Amino acid sequence: MVFMGDRATLLETGRFVQRHARNAADEIIEAVGAVDAAVDTTAETDAENETETEARHRRAAERGDLASMSALGALLLRRGDLDGAEPFLRGATAEGDRAAANNLGVLLHQRGYAEEAAGWWRVAAVAGSAPAAHALGRHHRERGDEPAAEYWLRQAAEQGHALGAYALADLLEHRSDVGAERWLRAAAEQGHREAAYRLALALERRATETTRGPHETGTRLRVPGTRAVVAPGGAATGTGAAVAGPPAGEVTGEATEAEQWFRQAAARGHRRAALHLGAILEHRGELKEAGRWYLSSAKEGEAKAACALGFLLRDAGDEESAAVWWLRAAQDGDGNAANALGALHAARGEQQTAERWYRAAMDAGDVNGAYNLGLLCAAQDRIPQAEQWYRRAAYAGHREAANALAVLLLQAGDANGAEPWFSKAAEAGSVDAAFNLGILHAGRDDDRTALVWYERAAAAGHTEAALQVGIAALRDGDERTAERHLRCAAGGGSAEAAFRLASVLDARRPEPGPAVLGAPREEKSECEEWYERAAQQGHRRAQVRVGMLAAGRGDLAEADRWYREAAEAGSRNGAFNLGLLLAREGSEREAALWWTRAARAGHGRAALRLALLAARRGELTEGRRWCDRAVELGPAEVAERAARLSEALHQELTA
Repeated sequence: MVFMGDRATLLETGRFVQRHARNAADEIIEAVGAVDAAVDTTAETDAENETETEARHRRAAERGDLASMSALGALLLRRGDLDGAEPFLRGATAEGDRAAANNLGVLLHQRGYAEEAAGWWRVAAVAGSAPAAHALGRHHRERGDEPAAEYWLRQAAEQGHALGAYALADLLEHRSDVGAERWLRAAAEQGHREAAYRLALALERRATETTRGPHETGTRLRVPGTRAVVAPGGAATGTGAAVAGPPAGEVTGEATEAEQWFRQAAARGHRRAALHLGAILEHRGELKEAGRWYLSSAKEGEAKAACALGFLLRDAGDEESAAVWWLRAAQDGDGNAANALGALHAARGEQQTAERWYRAAMDAGDVNGAYNLGLLCAAQDRIPQAEQWYRRAAYAGHREAANALAVLLLQAGDANGAEPWFSKAAEAGSVDAAFNLGILHAGRDDDRTALVWYERAAAAGHTEAALQVGIAALRDGDERTAERHLRCAAGGGSAEAAFRLASVLDARRPEPGPAVLGAPREEKSECEEWYERAAQQGHRRAQVRVGMLAAGRGDLAEADRWYREAAEAGSRNGAFNLGLLLAREGSEREAALWWTRAARAGHGRAALRLALLAARRGELTEGRRWCDRAVELGPAEVAERAARLSEALHQELTA
């Protein structure tokens, strides 16, 4: 049989591939059969009427025109008229038209005659039909004959057939063959959107493997000076879309190329590529464009994009619009969106609605749903139910649920029951659980084991753990290690760490020299800046120290401000120093008020000052009363002076 190469071969030209690319048909995602996509048709002008085209081909076919027989058969096959198409395709095939042989194979495959279809595809493929080679390769792969599948798919791919290149790449990727990327790229360059998407994923994955650093987990800040077990935080919802990519500021060439392919696939209507592109842009801070791609993907039915769009809108302050998209995503089975809706209603006090959405998230397979139900019950003091949900999430591998369960058990006095759950959570990567294990062992006076867990949590960025490591290093005399960890903790927002760091730096400062008249005001040192950071967070001892440093510089207004703030917050040292400052400025009456407050809080020197004030005013009995209080409070030198003054006042009273 001789196959012809005249105008009927137009049925297999690049025009078909280009039209396929323009339509952005995704054979795998849209579940369109690969063989259906292999139908060869002549490219007609848009202006030509289909009815007229059919009539013209029919008249020519009846006169025996081979090209028209093939084209008419293809047209009827496209329309689904298999009975009408078959005689024309068989007639053209009998005359040696390879496109008709390919399309006859398509027709037979649609009728369920797969082996006979494969026979005609083989005939057409041997004659050089790329679509037939592609269809034959898919046929062999479906039957598990991978060598034959690879052979025919490679034939199609090497002829520039986009679908063949993509199918070959898919086969090679399944075998972890590095050659897959070459064919993905070939298909993507011809406009195959799924190939562009998968090529982008491969490039991004490689970029991520070479640039990503260790994952840093967020920390929770503790009240200065406390060492309470970290309780579970807010509802777990996550973000709309997860992106595997290089850390911020490290954009590799592969990452840039990956973004370009995501963009190309998204522009052709690939909804997952649009989702991924939106996530990349959001990660980079380009929120407006990210929102556009999320919206495009969400409108095509991608639930994750609808969820991500909801988070963007919420962060922009449009909570109502966010809820609309979360609802849409949750109704499509997105557990993350259901959790977000649950958190939204919980924040509004609508506990029953929140619980319903958390259950929906759990039913969607999102373990955060069970964890959030535990949080909800715990907030309502429904502790047995909270424990039940935490256990369910913890058994499913939710590390923060395991930590929360351990916290509940520890609060109930079951330290032995809590420890395994803390350990499980910590081993799974929960930084809070590692810190809590440190607290647990510290409570047992096992400081060495406690320090091991504190160091582990500190290495992951836990602020309070870094503080504890710094305190331990100070206790052991390792000032360099202490400073390093205290800087980490202070930088993370710990007021106590800032104060302790400032104290370390303060101890290194040389003694100030004598004041020189007319000398410029001394600049603030680093230690004073750390004291101020702690003071601004309400650390009372830091406020007193900042006041003292300001007074030493001669900035009495600044000193007054910090002493007063500390005193009003309950600092007896702040009240005493404020009294000294006021007395020097001649405001002795107000000074007495602050000394009284300090003395009643246990400040011996304030009591002695009040005794001296009373003595000068001639209020001898009042003076002796404050002397007795100063003797009681100390320290030793104050007690000694107060005792001598008390004796003198007694002699005056009895004279």
